[in-house]
Amino acid sequence: MSNRSQSRSGAGARIRQAGPRVAASALILAPALALAAPAQAERTPACLGEEGATVEEARIAGEVPQEILARSGFAADVDRFTEELCAASGTDEAGEIVGRHADALWRKAVDRVRGTGAVEGDLSAGDDRPLYWARLGMTSALHRWEPGFELAGADREALVADMDRRSRGQDDAGFAEDPGGPGVSRVVVTGFDPFQLDNDIRQANPSGAAALALDGAVIETGEGVVVVEAMLFPVRWRDFTDGMVEHALLPHYTGDRPADAVITVSQGRDGRFDLEAHNGAWRGGAADNESVGTPETAPIPEGVPTVTPQPQWSDSSLDHPSIIGETGGEPFPVVDNTQVTEIPAGGTVPVVRPDGPTPGSEARAGGGGDYLSNEIAYRNTLLRDATGLDIPAGHVHTPILHFGPGGGVTDPEFEENRAAISGQVEAIVAAAVRP
Repeated sequence: MSNRSQSRSGAGARIRQAGPRVAASALILAPALALAAPAQAERTPACLGEEGATVEEARIAGEVPQEILARSGFAADVDRFTEELCAASGTDEAGEIVGRHADALWRKAVDRVRGTGAVEGDLSAGDDRPLYWARLGMTSALHRWEPGFELAGADREALVADMDRRSRGQDDAGFAEDPGGPGVSRVVVTGFDPFQLDNDIRQANPSGAAALALDGAVIETGEGVVVVEAMLFPVRWRDFTDGMVEHALLPHYTGDRPADAVITVSQGRDGRFDLEAHNGAWRGGAADNESVGTPETAPIPEGVPTVTPQPQWSDSSLDHPSIIGETGGEPFPVVDNTQVTEIPAGGTVPVVRPDGPTPGSEARAGGGGDYLSNEIAYRNTLLRDATGLDIPAGHVHTPILHFGPGGGVTDPEFEENRAAISGQVEAIVAAAVRP
């Protein structure tokens, strides 16, 4: 995911199974009834008020999100969650309901994409959007919930945060299916939500689809076995400010058995993959999925390992030449992207540098731009440096996923390209690690 662009595993390898609030009077929290538009407002559960949803959550009222939910079978999951939430008698019971539904939502999404679970509806299995819209339906219900008992604001926000984190797989990345033994490498892969939804509400994100397809995967290569755990991140500045990236990834940099590689992935530019060499500390402040953003240096949260003073740049430690040599032609080229934008030491005007930053410069854009994809890359590689773990860590930008003609929520060209991108991400992950 990059604002600049709004702007298989190696030979013989195979994979086996192993913010702001708005009025929401139009918001629909019974998406299974979405096709009966005139009756939708009447069928909104009585325990949900009209206000409290975020800007991002309010988009679920649109026809496209409702169609995606209905055609994937995820509408019923939102309905069941809302029904149980309305019946909760206290905060503890609500917490149990949130945890159970959040975990189930993540597992259902992964199983659907990977083909290890039942596929409901006629929407293609590899689609990342049902998870996105179902999660927003559930967090909106939590924001709008008017329970029959006193609910403190902090308790409500804790329930929302638990739902958001767990339904992204951030609490489910423990390599439970690790086969163990020598020659096994463990890799963490991250993806992003859809974004730029006000431009096209149909948007998907191939990095999210690839992450779902790889969660729990065991990739067999000629040199060993690679096991993968994946998680997703929101396109929201506030979560990064609050330390979501560091708290989710830190366990994989510490402990008795840290990961062997941590690879962040997002959607980038047309027609190519980019391996981003240099990541900058500057966030450009382009609007996120809550329509907010402020230009500033990325703030590092308290209580996590970091490098002081905060560096302007942090670099990839992926083996770019080897990855490109093994994966760089089919179906998309893979490029070693070394370009940055900096303010040179003693200067005041940003300058584009094709070969990386110069000493003492201030970051204005990494190879991955100045949006959240650059920031997750910066935070990940900074965490690697702060913990002193010498492993491959870096960022991969995928090609942009376009829709074919016709204006539908999906089409054969869209699905073919999504599958091709996911397959090449798998290849890059396998090539990034040498068991």
